[in-house]
Formats: sequence, structure tokens, C-alpha cells
Amino acid sequence: MNIESYKDLIIWQKSMDMVQLIYRQTKSFPNDERFGLVSQLRRAAVSVPSNIAEGYGRNSTQDYIRFLRIAIGSLCEVQTQLEIAFRENYMKKNEFAIISNLVTEIEKMTISLVKKLGTRQ
Repeated sequence: MNIESYKDLIIWQKSMDMVQLIYRQTKSFPNDERFGLVSQLRRAAVSVPSNIAEGYGRNSTQDYIRFLRIAIGSLCEVQTQLEIAFRENYMKKNEFAIISNLVTEIEKMTISLVKKLGTRQ
């Protein structure tokens, strides 16, 4: 497959799916979490595809790698916040597992891309 846009990147597509799942899931969180965990989780999730896209749009491999690393950090943040939500019983085990597994998959793919790009420098 020829990559002509960040939208062609599987990690971007999967991270957009993750954002959508998180938005749907957090709609059922308690109202008192609206400005707390819901807001933080959504912002961290949105940061992932946003940083992938921004890095792709830069003119240097070094910048691209930097933004991918930021996305990896955001994925770690999402994973931590999902764990908090699960421990607080805001999510069922199967809901948590689906999103958590997707986050892990995206993280592994992003790390792999960073390594691949790093060898090109």
C-alpha cells in the first residue's frame, strides 16, 4: 500500500478507532467525572492520532519520531486512565479489555515505526 497521507497509516486509523471507543465509553461515566477523568482520558486519547498526523506532516524524520514518541506517551497515559476507570468500576471487564488491547496494539505499532524510522537516519 502506498502511503500518501497520514490517513493511510494504520496506526492513525486504529488510534481514531480508539478515540471513538473512548468517547462512547466515557459517556456512561459518572457526571462528577465529567471535568476529571472523562476530560483527561478524552484529551489523552485525542492526542494520539493528532500527534501521529502532526509528526507525519513535518518535513523531517527527526520531528516525525519526536511526535510519535509524544503519541506513545499519550498512549501510556490513556492506559493508566483506563485502569483507573476500571478499578473505580466505571467500565466492565470486557469493555476495558477491548480498549486496553487496542491501546497496547497501537503502542507496539508506534514503537515499531519509531525504530524503523530511526534506522533510516
